[in-house]
Amino acid sequence: MLEELSAKNILSFRDEMCLSFEATSDTMGESQLVATMPDGKRLLRLGVIYGANASGKSNVLVILNGLKKFWGLAPKDVDAATSWMPFRFDTETPNQPTELTLRFYAKGMRYWYVLRITEHQVLEEKLSYYSSNRPTMLFHRSIENGRLQLNVNPSVNKLNDVELQQLQINCFDNMSLFAARRKVNIELHYIDEAREWMRMQVLETVEPDLHMFDYAKTKIDNNPELVPYLLEKLNSSDFNITGLKIERQTSELPAEMIKLITDASDLSDDMKRNMLTELQVKFEHTVHNDRGTEKYILEDEWESRGTRRMIGIESVIFRANQNGALLPIDEIEASLHPALMERVLYDFLKTGGESQLLVTTHYDYLLELVNDLIRKDCVWFTEKGKDGASTLYSLAEFAGVNKLRSLQRAYRGGRFGATPNI
Repeated sequence: MLEELSAKNILSFRDEMCLSFEATSDTMGESQLVATMPDGKRLLRLGVIYGANASGKSNVLVILNGLKKFWGLAPKDVDAATSWMPFRFDTETPNQPTELTLRFYAKGMRYWYVLRITEHQVLEEKLSYYSSNRPTMLFHRSIENGRLQLNVNPSVNKLNDVELQQLQINCFDNMSLFAARRKVNIELHYIDEAREWMRMQVLETVEPDLHMFDYAKTKIDNNPELVPYLLEKLNSSDFNITGLKIERQTSELPAEMIKLITDASDLSDDMKRNMLTELQVKFEHTVHNDRGTEKYILEDEWESRGTRRMIGIESVIFRANQNGALLPIDEIEASLHPALMERVLYDFLKTGGESQLLVTTHYDYLLELVNDLIRKDCVWFTEKGKDGASTLYSLAEFAGVNKLRSLQRAYRGGRFGATPNI
């Protein structure tokens, strides 16, 4: 699970921002909203970020998604940019490094990751784990006299000189050690567990305009357990939908292209099938009229945008729950009725476990559900100042919140900031 993400001098965050999933002493919704780690630390399963347009709330998700890509992808060449952009609305920050810190749990073990990086070079990268109250360094890389210095803790991973040299050679200045590690055939205890956590337990961000329905098609095709799950959820949005069936149809490709794919010796049979066919979901609708009960089949392109988005979101939530993963969703309310969005969150939380949701939203009625569906420490705000810098802060930081009659009205009235300047 993710415990904490902090960042400084990146995108709209000039000063350090810190998003923490550590639960306060509040015990509301303990069994659904909180998961307890082996060392006793209590972590939240839900984070909700509010803020005006361009206030920086989506940037929190961009930073997390950027770390996932940075750990997993090697740059095309040694001169490629690192894709980390410092705060631009200042004369000094573009010449200063971006600083990122991540605290998380993988297979019950607590980790601490530190990164200092410019647009072209990693200045420092460090991973530690906690076998006691004090962190134990796993690896530490830095730049000394213009050269990479890499230290791997020999008490955890005993590498010979050749193996260590291979790591150093493959670790370019503009890439993560985790990405370089893929090129070296060695075992790195704990380091590999951390890398696997980022690869499998942190999912790609679901963006408002992302075609999630195409993702859902592939999952329905490969996972029969997903169909009854989706039908149960769809009953909330369109009670006429009583069946889902996936079908493959021949793609409308030129004959020359079909022959080229068919004859390709470097493609597997599954790859050829996916290239030559298209997945389509057929929806069974059951209606009741003067003639009685009737069933009709509709192709997926005739279903509403809201139905298609809900199928996409629920498919990836299903995956998050199965894997105990962290799922970021930007503007979760997009194309969903408010009541459906609340139902999505309620159904997610009632599953329990160690999966996590981090969402941004403009739907302020959720604030009326604090101490009912969600907790104060689940709610965060972003606000951008006149200097162009974003700040991130928690609802739990405000005194007297429980005495307010309506958190929604208080928010709209500017009590917590993070609203448009209208």
